[in-house]
Amino acid sequence: MLTVWLIVVIALGALSIVYGVKTGQEVLSRDAGSARMQEIAQAIQEGAQAYLKRQYITIGIVGVVLFALVAWRLGFAVAIGFLIGAVLSGLAGFIGMNVSVRANVRTAQAAMGSLAAGLDVAFKSGAITGMLVAGLALLGVAVYFFILVVIGGLAPNNRTVIDALVALGFGASLISIFARLGGGIFTKGADVGGDMVGKVEAGIPEDDPRNPATIADNVGDNVGDCAGMAADLFETYAVTMVATMVLAAISFGADAQRMVEGMLYPLAIGGVCVVTSIVGTYFVKLPANQSIMGAMYRGFIVTGVLSLVVLLPLTFLMWGTGPITAGGVTFGPMALFWCGCVGLAVTAAIVWITEYYTGTNYRPVQAIAESSVTGHGTNVIRGLAVSMESTAVPALIIIAGVLITYNLAGLYGIAVAVTTMLALAGFVVALDAFGPVTDNAGGIAEMAGLPKEIRQTTDALDAVGNTTKAVTKGYAIGSAGLGALVLFAAYTQDLQYFAANAATYPYFLGMGNLTFSLADPYVVVGLLFGGMLPFLFGGMAMTAVGRAAMAVVEEVRRQFREKPGIMAGTDKPDYARAVDLLTKAAIKEMIIPSMLPVLAPLVVYFGINAIGGKAAGFSALGAMLLGVIVTGFFVAVSMTTGGGAWDNAKKYIEDGHYGGKGSDAHKAAVTGDTVGDPYKDTAGPAVNPMIKITNIVALLLLAMLAHS
Repeated sequence: MLTVWLIVVIALGALSIVYGVKTGQEVLSRDAGSARMQEIAQAIQEGAQAYLKRQYITIGIVGVVLFALVAWRLGFAVAIGFLIGAVLSGLAGFIGMNVSVRANVRTAQAAMGSLAAGLDVAFKSGAITGMLVAGLALLGVAVYFFILVVIGGLAPNNRTVIDALVALGFGASLISIFARLGGGIFTKGADVGGDMVGKVEAGIPEDDPRNPATIADNVGDNVGDCAGMAADLFETYAVTMVATMVLAAISFGADAQRMVEGMLYPLAIGGVCVVTSIVGTYFVKLPANQSIMGAMYRGFIVTGVLSLVVLLPLTFLMWGTGPITAGGVTFGPMALFWCGCVGLAVTAAIVWITEYYTGTNYRPVQAIAESSVTGHGTNVIRGLAVSMESTAVPALIIIAGVLITYNLAGLYGIAVAVTTMLALAGFVVALDAFGPVTDNAGGIAEMAGLPKEIRQTTDALDAVGNTTKAVTKGYAIGSAGLGALVLFAAYTQDLQYFAANAATYPYFLGMGNLTFSLADPYVVVGLLFGGMLPFLFGGMAMTAVGRAAMAVVEEVRRQFREKPGIMAGTDKPDYARAVDLLTKAAIKEMIIPSMLPVLAPLVVYFGINAIGGKAAGFSALGAMLLGVIVTGFFVAVSMTTGGGAWDNAKKYIEDGHYGGKGSDAHKAAVTGDTVGDPYKDTAGPAVNPMIKITNIVALLLLAMLAHS
């Protein structure tokens, strides 16, 4: 059974690679436009590749050190798992960026034909990234599990197998946080700095070729929104699969058959949902009412419905009809199916509520736009209010999901719900990657001097792209919040396992059954420490963007001052200088914040251990994980949703409301957008991998202590 199912899962995962290659050839065969359009696209492509090359070299140095540490403490097989996760996560980001920088110019050219043609090229390019992200994550986990268990002959719940899977998740998370944070600093430093001098001071439009930061801004869209999100959701997908498998390995105890089924089930869900996601992409066609978002939703709904249809027979095929006991809770296979349904329902609810708070057709965005009429301050106040308010409903959705699934099938039921949520990751990443492609297409249209009606078409696509980017960030954060709960459950289960087997793992002698009571001061300390981390991390990320933006402002002002011919169109801006400046700033600024979630669990455990002993250290560490999950969820949702609302409030005014472009309301909305940019594209999204890295490092710490 084990071998057959793994082969099936690997074959289904490989379909995503086939889809990516086939669709990639189709997109690249499209017309790349005029020589001027291709020149601009080439500059964006070269800037993005130069940035990613330097970023990956920097990450590689950190990765080599951690690879050696993991190999030394846990063995070569575990270190290989770390390497697989890191390489595939980096590859997902690299592929996403390379597809995006080639599709942008083709989207701009297609938009000259019709809105439907522009949508087709942009979405297909996003779908390539999405399917490759889901496929690579599924294949990474399934293939290495196959190698260890089927070829290597290890039992599925062997500690080497479990530790190798956890290390794979750690490798993916490490790359993800660097990609998210570094790319976010780059893109928002360019965006904010360019807007402040270009729009506010010089009074020139967005993407005006006279602005020296324009190419850097377009490069940033790709390295931040595309490469960053690809690595982010790759990591979320892989880590959730791993966490569910680890939880199954521990929860099913001595029942070997159920344990194997429990570890295979999330992989099987991922495998069949690759197929349903691929099918869903073919339903994204512009309807008669010209609703771009309607086209997106049609594909998303088809994917979700098909996933539900295949989930029921898959569940009974894997589990049979008998009772299942996991973690002391007994339930039937139908309960697992309902948990999967809850996961899909949570996904749909989070997508809808995020669109409500970030879409131009709804109250929150229109209220921010209205507040811009009375000035910059009222715009910022209303935007902050919307960002705070936007956390309430997603939190209630997550609460309902946890309560329902826990009562259906215990902790394993929660894990199944999160797995099913992430089984749609391929389609969701397609929605996200659509955003930077359409943004770049608009920039290329502006810089190449294409007719005004073409820019109107690309602006329509870009406005939807802003919403889809916000929606996918909400999805990523919601799934991360639930996924982190599964990781926390794996931490507590692992800790109990080591304590119960202290004869084999003497470091855990005398631990007993640890609880996280608020009467324990070490638990309170851990909660406070964990609750602090997302705020500190977010503050460091925002500060980094501010410093990068200041450097861009100074550079753009210098070029305007020293080359007065730029504004007259007789002299050419030095685009490469701004790209290089931001590359250096982003690489420098990303290091310390990225290492914060890696080092924090070690500091808490060993610091509290030195004061109160091992039991106190483990209690404080567990409480720290809870603190990170709770405050991290609210910080991330508030920042990403609020930033998206600020951005689309500006676009709402640019569409002709409250005075349109150049009005006082528009100037106030630009200020709000500059505040929201690092919120939604740097600090907020980077909190997502930060939450999971903290939990993954805690799991690896337990494994290292067990082998000490």
